Amino acid sequence: MLAKRKMSVTELSERVGITMANLSILKNGKAKAIRLTTLEAICKALECQPGDVLEYKSDDEDTQGSNL
Repeated sequence: MLAKRKMSVTELSERVGITMANLSILKNGKAKAIRLTTLEAICKALECQPGDVLEYKSDDEDTQGSNL
């Protein structure tokens, strides 16, 4: 979604109010959870729906990253 919106990770970080480190964790699929307020802010900044940036994977699957 970042590429689609031609937005840098730095710009998203500033718009959402989340650190680059935490955004990187989300982007790389390493996060165990995300606050709904953070998800809402990301979706607002990227003008998208939660399903555009989230992907469900069972515990059996390797985490390959998110769609950010």
